[in-house]
Amino acid sequence: MNRRTFTKTVILGGVATTLPFQLYASATRVQISEDELLGKGSPLLTSGTGYKLRPDAAVAFEQLKAAALKDKIQIKVVSSYRDYAHQNRIWERKYNRFRESGLSPIQAIQKIIEYSTIPGTSRHHWGTDIDLIDGTPKVTGDVLVPSKFHGTGPFCKFKEWMDTHANSFGFYLVYTDRTDRKGFNYEPWHYSYEPLSIPYLKSYKHLDIKTILQENKLVGSEHLTSTFIDQYITENILDINPYLLG
Repeated sequence: MNRRTFTKTVILGGVATTLPFQLYASATRVQISEDELLGKGSPLLTSGTGYKLRPDAAVAFEQLKAAALKDKIQIKVVSSYRDYAHQNRIWERKYNRFRESGLSPIQAIQKIIEYSTIPGTSRHHWGTDIDLIDGTPKVTGDVLVPSKFHGTGPFCKFKEWMDTHANSFGFYLVYTDRTDRKGFNYEPWHYSYEPLSIPYLKSYKHLDIKTILQENKLVGSEHLTSTFIDQYITENILDINPYLLG
């Protein structure tokens, strides 16, 4: 595991200061409320070009982006913080589309959770996770396709750079291509800021997710059985990059 050993310049009380990254991340760590864990709160976020992240994560991301640019990688954000309402719109759109295509309710849900989370369970609710690509290549169609990050795909150079450097800035791939991993499909674009997302996940695990999901009255929620939810928690929420489990 490539631990963070570099320093960074931050603004404290209006004064530019250089601090060891690991010290800075731990010193500014804050608790996250249950509402914010579920995407229903009002989190403190920093807005950047095309993204919203927790302040610590935003500082680290800007450092990552600047380092990549020196190597002619122009990192572009596809998605960052998403609240519950945003995730619910994604859920409803996909559920209705899959049902209209002829899938049964449970088939539609299974299709959705290949890549998209059930509202209230998304890591994007925390302001720690971000979907990234290289903004330089001209790409047609959907950019979040695994094949575009491998072989002769347009984001290969980006992927190679991130594999080498991302961990040094605190960002780790969440849904890896490990062959024995279950849950969400491989996402070579989805990175999480480890110093915050690990304690957030630990807090999240204390929530009664089963009851919360059953009470949220999502479209299709009547098909979210206890067995399904237990499996979803085990495979989709917890079967991730082990470096993000703490």
